[in-house]
Amino acid sequence: MNEERVLALAGLYQACALVQQLANQGRCDETAMDAGIASVFRIDAPSVVGVYGNIASVRLGLRTLVSQLDETSDDMAVTRMAMTVMRLERGLSGRPELLARLQQGIRAAQRQAEHFGQGSNQVTARLAELYASTLSTLRPRVMVNGNPQHLQQPATVEKVRSNLLAAVRSAVLWRQLGGRQWQLLLFRKQCSMLARGLLTGATLDGR
Repeated sequence: MNEERVLALAGLYQACALVQQLANQGRCDETAMDAGIASVFRIDAPSVVGVYGNIASVRLGLRTLVSQLDETSDDMAVTRMAMTVMRLERGLSGRPELLARLQQGIRAAQRQAEHFGQGSNQVTARLAELYASTLSTLRPRVMVNGNPQHLQQPATVEKVRSNLLAAVRSAVLWRQLGGRQWQLLLFRKQCSMLARGLLTGATLDGR
């Protein structure tokens, strides 16, 4: 494991944690969500940190990662979702035509973001629609459990799907960096230690 892989994992865990927040509470950490949506558009970032803007942008993901790896959390739903997203991303890598459609859709959403603003409802709706028409057609499907009252709200569903798209973006990055699912089991302690170090650094930066 290295810091770059841990950052990609943190991005993945953060997006999944936001999905859980939305499913259970009907709202989520908007700052963390903005960072995730921004990562979807940063296809050609010069560095892993550049994908997320800065390390502080994935602080929620780092905290969630430490909690889940150390098994200090009673609920491992975020890890289960992250594992499913990794499998989904592998399925996507074997479907070049679907990947091309996804990339084309992201470029269209980026033009919309330049016009309306990245955090606008229009962009969230576009990204949600893109997820539904591409990634949700693959198996395994990411199952989101939570409060039915929240999951029946169209605006919440759009945010859930947008965050799942951000989760897949981080899963792509994780695999590009040589990350594999088995490494989470074999290097659990090392991964947790690196995440703690990054979290401390982000806190000291005060951003």
